[in-house]
Parts: sequence; C-alpha cells; structure tokens
Amino acid sequence: MVKNYVLDTNVLIHDPKAMFNFEDNNVIIPFPVIEEIDNLKTRGERTGAAAREVNRILDNLRKEGSLQKGIKLENGGMLKITTLEENGIKIPHYLGKKMDDWILLYALKLKKESNIPTYLVTKDLNLRIKAEALGIEAQDYLTDRIEYKNYFTGFVELKVDKKIIEKEKINYNLLNLNEKPYPNTYFDLNDGNYYRYSEKEKALIKLDISYFTEIFGINPRNREQIFAFDALFNDEIPLVTLVGSAGTGKTLLALAIGLSKVLDEKKYKKLLVSKPIVPVGKDIGYLPGSVQEKMRPWLQPIYDNLDFLFQGKGKKPDEYLEKREILEIEVLSYIRGRSIPEQYMIIDEAQNLTPHEIKTIITRVGENTKIILTGDPFQIDNPYLGFSSNGLIYVSSKFKNSDLAAHIYLLKGERSELATKAAELL
Repeated sequence: MVKNYVLDTNVLIHDPKAMFNFEDNNVIIPFPVIEEIDNLKTRGERTGAAAREVNRILDNLRKEGSLQKGIKLENGGMLKITTLEENGIKIPHYLGKKMDDWILLYALKLKKESNIPTYLVTKDLNLRIKAEALGIEAQDYLTDRIEYKNYFTGFVELKVDKKIIEKEKINYNLLNLNEKPYPNTYFDLNDGNYYRYSEKEKALIKLDISYFTEIFGINPRNREQIFAFDALFNDEIPLVTLVGSAGTGKTLLALAIGLSKVLDEKKYKKLLVSKPIVPVGKDIGYLPGSVQEKMRPWLQPIYDNLDFLFQGKGKKPDEYLEKREILEIEVLSYIRGRSIPEQYMIIDEAQNLTPHEIKTIITRVGENTKIILTGDPFQIDNPYLGFSSNGLIYVSSKFKNSDLAAHIYLLKGERSELATKAAELL
C-alpha cells in the first residue's frame, strides 16, 4: 500500500539523498523545509554543504516535471513539494509560529485530506513527540540505522581442542562455527595466542603482535589493544574502525602506529588528522588565526597524545612534525573534492559524523592511504545522531564483509584506574 512520507529538514541535512529511499511511496517536502534549506546553505562545515546538495538535487529533478504536481522517481515513488494557501488555513491555537509547527501543520492537513497513511519523518525526537500528540504517526529516518543487536564487536572468543590450535594457520571449518567468519575477525582461542581470520588464506593466522611488541614507545596493554595493533600496522587493511569509551587507547594507538609508519617505515608521506567540529557556540569560521590555530581547541586531545608519545625526545611534536611537513591538520569540510594518496589519516570522534559525511570522507581516499576512524558511539554531541545512526557504527557494520577493513571494540580503559571506574559508574 502506498504511503505518504513527510520529510523534516533535518532528514535531508542528515542524508541529502533521503528522498530516494522510500521505495514506491509518496515523498512530501513541505515548503517551509525548502525555506529552512535556503537559510542553511551558507552555513559553514557540513550543514551548508548538505543544504547545497539538496538544492542541486531538487533543481535537477524540477527539469523532469513539476515539483508541485509531483515527479516520478526511478524507484516508482512520487516526490512533491507542497504549499498551503492562506485562505481557509488556520494554525491551531496550541501551535506557535516556529518552523517545526508549520511542518506539523502540513502533515496534519495531509493526514486529514488524504486516505493514504501519512507519516512524519524527522530526526528531532521532540518533534516526533509533538506529532504523536497531534495524532500524526512519526518515525526516525531508518534507512541508515544499524540495529544494536546486529552490532559486531570485531572479535570472537572460543575454547577449542588443543590439537587444532597447534598450527600457525587454522582452517576455520575446524572451529565448528555457525557461519563463516567476517574477514579480519580476531579470535581468542584461550591458548595464550591471538589470531586474525584471513579471507585470502581462508584460515586463522596467528598474530605476531604480543604484549611485548613496542611501537613508538607504546605496548599493547590488553587483548583488544593487541587486535588494534595488528589492524593498524597491517598495510593490507586500509580501513580500520576503533570503537571504545574514553581512555581505552583508541587515539593514542592510532597516532603511535601512524607516526611509526610515517617517520620510521616511510610507508606514508604524511599523517593527516581531523575530527568533526560540533561546537557549543561559534563555529571555526569565527575564530582567529590559521586553520591549525582554529582547529587547536577541538584537536587538543590529539596534541596531548602527541606530547605523551614525544616525551623524553626533547622535541615539541607539533612544531617538529609540521616543520618537516609530516603532520597535516585538516577541516573535514575541505576534504570534499580532494584525492588523498599516500597518507595515514586519522578521523577522531567519528561518531559525530553522519553516514553521508563518512561516505564523503572515505571516497576521498587515494592510492596507498590508510584511514582510521575512532570514536565512542555512546558519547555523541550531534543531537540528530544515536548509537544506531552515526557514521562510525554505520561504516564498521557495512564493511564487516570486506577484507579491506577491520573493526575492533576496545573494552578496557587504560588511562587510569579512576578514569576506568568513572566510565563504568557515571
């Protein structure tokens, strides 16, 4: 049965191509949403870029017919931009004059005048509550959500016959698994060693990394950090996602191995570091100074880790690395349109990126570039993202069948006993 889906502005900003993801149903964009898109197009960073992309998509669609009467989409659906005439339209006394209220009014009118089931689709939790109170069925944008129950931690713990594990390579069929492992899944077989499943070898390969392995002065302190060491150090895995709470070592490990790869091995020409900017107040454009100086407040945790890694070396890490043109601090919005070859990229706090933004970043990766995404999906600053819909979890789940990627969930905090306990209790 065909349904009406009324889209809120934040859905289109979250995913500018969302209008194509409702199968053979009617996609309704209220005119106030177009007004909001227009107001957002000059915003800095990702919001402005998304708004401009929405404008380009709609401009191309209008060449195919009337946006007012409806344009047939390739998936069989219909896209309309609806407007309300002033005559005969009254705003209920309990609604104010905010743009959200106008969007509610559009959905309410469509629901009353149409025999087709009507849904308001919005990332705004409060708007969903208001819609339901008015009798309008409301839902989150679900297309790019990853269900928590389907989330993959990146490793498996098993107890198996000792005869099986007395080999450097173990055929996965001998483990009596319910299904074939995902590429680059890590295994703890409780024999004192750790393994990674190689899709190429169709076998579990014993890791060379151990608790005694030292890279740029850092040793792995727990099982998951050993897995992370292996994934970060392996040049045949160009995409690594590291997920974990504060103090689990995500950023420190990525930086340590990145520095080793750039300075010692000369495998990559440069270390590129960035993170999404979700400011509480003015954005980066209002701050004085160069890009590096503007980004400094947001990247201070990166600099803190660099100071730790360079302690005792008698050098200021940022000055040393930037002078040798080894460290590049990048604003994510500037990555659009670039091709980035031969670099070791670290995108910190990636849980604050949308799936669309993550796609934009990863599609910039050139030849011989490795990209590391780190973050904590339970510490999200973006009000329209959650555990199931942020870019970090989205990428780790979508790439779990690819041998180009590895994913590790770091469980144990190593910053300090107090920090670990605080993460558990608070």
